[in-house]
Amino acid sequence: MAKPKIDKFLSQYKGIGVSAAVEGASPHRLIQMLMAGAVERIATAKGLIQHNETGKKAEQISWAISIIGGLQGALDIEAGGEIAQNLDDLYDYMARRLVEANLNNDVEILDEVMGLLLDIKSAWDVIGNSIGNPSQSGSAPSLAKC
Repeated sequence: MAKPKIDKFLSQYKGIGVSAAVEGASPHRLIQMLMAGAVERIATAKGLIQHNETGKKAEQISWAISIIGGLQGALDIEAGGEIAQNLDDLYDYMARRLVEANLNNDVEILDEVMGLLLDIKSAWDVIGNSIGNPSQSGSAPSLAKC
């Protein structure tokens, strides 16, 4: 009987930790957190498919699609130009592929989307490192409205 209370407490605690991290985060860091969240949801969905827990899988994929939609909505196409437009197209592709993965319980599609997200995230992380290092010249492209 005590386990549900512990799970509820841990969930609330994690929510507080996330809220605190979001409040103090730069716009760049928020994008990193969203990307990591989408990757985490996709990885969880993959595990759920492998354990035949399709109801929970759909919830995780829906969250990932919502996060990707948020990333897409944060793009500033005008300021980001061709790079932002390409990201917009890629986010759209990823969302469509996630719908397909959900319908077909296809872990290979989840791996594909996760790989794409990790590639984008690693590039975003490099941009963040150059922003955070004042000794490097130049500035990062403005891709997000944040």
